[in-house]
Amino acid sequence: MAPRGLSAEEKHVKLLEIFHETKDFFQLKELEKLGPKMKGIVSQSVKEVLQSLVDDGLVQGDKIGSSNFFWSFPSQQGSLVQSRLKEAQDQRTTNQAQIAEVRNLIKVEKQSRGESDTRTQAFAELHRLNKELVHLDNEWTAYSACDPVKLDETKRGIVLAKEAAIRWTENFCIALAHFQRQSLVEPSEIRRYLGVNDDYEDIC
Repeated sequence: MAPRGLSAEEKHVKLLEIFHETKDFFQLKELEKLGPKMKGIVSQSVKEVLQSLVDDGLVQGDKIGSSNFFWSFPSQQGSLVQSRLKEAQDQRTTNQAQIAEVRNLIKVEKQSRGESDTRTQAFAELHRLNKELVHLDNEWTAYSACDPVKLDETKRGIVLAKEAAIRWTENFCIALAHFQRQSLVEPSEIRRYLGVNDDYEDIC
């Protein structure tokens, strides 16, 4: 059974161990050779892991001449953790102060809006007006069928439907006359063949 490959987190830890154990400076090419040899990190992934450590502030890098060098010391990691811890604690203190301020404002607002006859009457009036609004909205919906705009739209729809019916009826009359001339067959036979009932009304 083939050995399991290292996870991304394991690669981060092991590459960082190379710096802390050796306490030395390295170039990328050197780390790509040491990674597989010392920690079992695939050389092709060393560059990506190294960049991630640099982005996290766990590894420092600088260009000296034409070469880039990278380093990291255990004390440096401890300082970074302490710095991040202090930032988190400061943010926590700020958040707690903001929460306390909001709670105090809520308390003040509740006290200033205590129950009173005026407030009770205002809420009652608001409730009444809301009910009246619902009632008027229902009436508007009921009378919307008589809306002049909607009536005009309905009339236009009827006119268009009638024009379409006349147009299709004219087309049928023309087609019926053509078949009758071409085949010398009675109109009733053509209608029966086309499935047109005898009660068909010509509105041409």
